[in-house]
Amino acid sequence: MVLAGGASRRMGADKLGLEVGGRPILDRVLDAVAGAELTVAVGPERPTARPVTWCREEPAGGGPAAAVAAGVARCPSRTPLVAVLAGDLPFATAGALRLLAEELEGRPDVDAALALDDTGRQQTLFGVWRRTALQAACDRPDLEGLALHRLVSGIARTGVRVDADGPPAWADCDTPEQLDAARLRAGGGGDPRVQ
Repeated sequence: MVLAGGASRRMGADKLGLEVGGRPILDRVLDAVAGAELTVAVGPERPTARPVTWCREEPAGGGPAAAVAAGVARCPSRTPLVAVLAGDLPFATAGALRLLAEELEGRPDVDAALALDDTGRQQTLFGVWRRTALQAACDRPDLEGLALHRLVSGIARTGVRVDADGPPAWADCDTPEQLDAARLRAGGGGDPRVQ
């Protein structure tokens, strides 16, 4: 599941369509989940390089908890694990997701394996979750505007370092400065405010 909504206020443009390394950020994120049985993207529909099942949170713009609820509702009930990624992670990789899935499969005491950033903080928008636990957390009436960390506060999680070499897989692009840094890491340059 890729969360592809949000207002991009700090960026001042639709950040998922901005390019890093010559490709739109959203397409780079979709590459990380290319091996999934089904790729669900939650947000306004847009062109992508890969096939995607689109859905919207209720109400549209209802925030990340509502988006996760909409996305998990589209996942087949036979699916044991669900990857949840923010749509603005240009360095997300299938390898990092595999590490998270392997950790989760070997840990019956937790229901999510999340990437750790360089400060040791668990990244709720870069993780693999047991679908049943995530679905149970979403079964509540107050999803609109609910922060994601509150939605998943009752889910037992573990953190995993997923970055061996290269740019951090968990690094997002919320601001022009972060976009510029991502472009430099990807070997490109240019104006970070390109529309």
